Amino acid sequence: MSLAERKYMNQLDEMILNALDSQLKKFQELDLKTQMNGSSFYDVFSKSNARSILTSSTSTIKKKKDR
Repeated sequence: MSLAERKYMNQLDEMILNALDSQLKKFQELDLKTQMNGSSFYDVFSKSNARSILTSSTSTIKKKKDR
């Protein structure tokens, strides 16, 4: 695994850890879909519309993390 891949995975992990409940539900839905078809969650997330939907409220995520 390259350094860039590790960095991306860490960023996504942080996003999940600091997500709001509504965002966690979207992560869970995507995770279930990837498990059903044997894909990597990280690969599917990086290529999906879910990334733009979830990251559109990054300011909300940062605010929650600052609390």
